[in-house]
Amino acid sequence: MAESKKMKQLAVFIRKEFYHVFRDKRTLLILFGLPVVQIILFGFALTSEVRNIHMAIIDQAHDRDSRLLIEKMAASDYFVVETVNMHMQQIETAFKEGKLKCALLIPAAFERDLNRDQQTTLQLLVDGTDPNIAKTITNYLTIIIRDFQTQRYPEQALPYQIVPEIRMLYNEEGNGSLNFIPGVMALILMIVCTTLTSVAIVKEKESGTMEILLVSPFKPVWVLIAKAVPYLLLSMLNFIVILLLSVYLLNVEIRGNIVLLFLESTLFIITCLSLGLLISNVTNSQQTALLISLMGMMLPTLIFTGFIMPLENMPVFFQVISHLVPSRWYYLIVKAVMLKGLGFNYVWKETLVLAAMAIGLLSLALWKFKIRLQ
Repeated sequence: MAESKKMKQLAVFIRKEFYHVFRDKRTLLILFGLPVVQIILFGFALTSEVRNIHMAIIDQAHDRDSRLLIEKMAASDYFVVETVNMHMQQIETAFKEGKLKCALLIPAAFERDLNRDQQTTLQLLVDGTDPNIAKTITNYLTIIIRDFQTQRYPEQALPYQIVPEIRMLYNEEGNGSLNFIPGVMALILMIVCTTLTSVAIVKEKESGTMEILLVSPFKPVWVLIAKAVPYLLLSMLNFIVILLLSVYLLNVEIRGNIVLLFLESTLFIITCLSLGLLISNVTNSQQTALLISLMGMMLPTLIFTGFIMPLENMPVFFQVISHLVPSRWYYLIVKAVMLKGLGFNYVWKETLVLAAMAIGLLSLALWKFKIRLQ
């Protein structure tokens, strides 16, 4: 009978928290507006592909082969040929002004050298302020030039030929969003869930209603559960919205078990909510809690998750720190289940890490809340 009464009290408290959430338009905006904006922005704007590269061509040959090469460059999806037959001084000025990313110089004896000596030299000028983009542009140009030579002069091929057959595993369509969607999902859930619960307890302190909770028969664990349950359910709904946007707007195919993905996401949401409750318990103002949850969680998630910067390229010290970031493990799980179609036997280690983090953070939040109640 006593347990039934406690459960009714818990249900009433949870319903009260739902009323608070639905009355606060800012909370609803963060919960549902921010994820939609982020998934659209990151899904369309954030990509590892380099396209629409503005280039200039200096054609000193004016022969058939040079025209064919220029046409091949212009037909590429990666390059936008701004102008042909610019002077070197104009090229340098355009590079300084940022109007060009690369330039191609075709020598005067281009076709003659190909027919007589079977070799010639093309000069490539590439903006090297961003080394990664510069290497990508160089690779694009080299592939186009080699393809032109193979098609135009097939008889000049070597006695032997090695032709690599490339197959893009798990992304045969070359969808650039696939690499970022799991990371964006981890980023959104990490920030939104942590931010919302980080102000849950501290809001009671600022409004002066904490004294009511202190004298109520509610145990600390029931207070934390009542605070977390509305955000847990709404965050799960938020995850469904993110998943629908990924599938129908960004054309991301879910290859694995959708139930497993949902359960793993629920575990990650619980971990984030526990972290938010801990932040709320150790701070005394909503501004401080928001600052810690937003700035303190966004940077580690962006840097140490691995979807923007490869963790393997970092020093060992930072690789060790990345193990403490929950979003890193969720990112690995989503990539394995959602993109590769793998089962639980491939992600059980990451699942155990997330479960341990959730239990540890929730226990620490409860312990800190008990100290506040004394």
